Amino acid sequence: MAGHEHAYVLVRDWLGEPPAAVERETALAELARRYLAGHAPADARDLARWSGPPLRDARAGLAAIAAELHERADGLLELRARRGSTPPQPPPRLLGAFDPLLLGWCSREEIVGANKTLVTNNGLFRPFALVRGKAAASWRLVKGEVVLEPFGRLARVDAAALEDDARDVVRYLSPSSPGVSGSTR
Repeated sequence: MAGHEHAYVLVRDWLGEPPAAVERETALAELARRYLAGHAPADARDLARWSGPPLRDARAGLAAIAAELHERADGLLELRARRGSTPPQPPPRLLGAFDPLLLGWCSREEIVGANKTLVTNNGLFRPFALVRGKAAASWRLVKGEVVLEPFGRLARVDAAALEDDARDVVRYLSPSSPGVSGSTR
């Protein structure tokens, strides 16, 4: 965005000329590797659902990097290089409806836990707050204010971070709006 206008640029202008064609097997392996780097633990169904190729291609990509994988007790896969190292959690954030974090998974339980019905409603994703890698609240805009509806008690530091994020959301969507309301405790 440039102000309130959409800005466009040719991909070639930013990234240069595209590389030469890549072998299909190599491309599927790299797709699987990159997917797991950002979305593990997952399985072939998750990879296929998220990226769009048929399940057989997702399985082929994972098979091509089998030596790099660790299979968990629940059958989900992760890269061996990442196993045991816990990446830092993002700070508490308000995520919008259809945030990519929830898209493309066969199961969203790792993130939504017992709050599945609060985050999805008839197949629609509601905006929610992410705290320590888990869905912690739903939120909505009412008369220019963010209304936060926690699923349980929030730590004071997390509530404050969500209130800061809510002010940023309001400021972005409507610069003259007052702010945040709702219980964060």
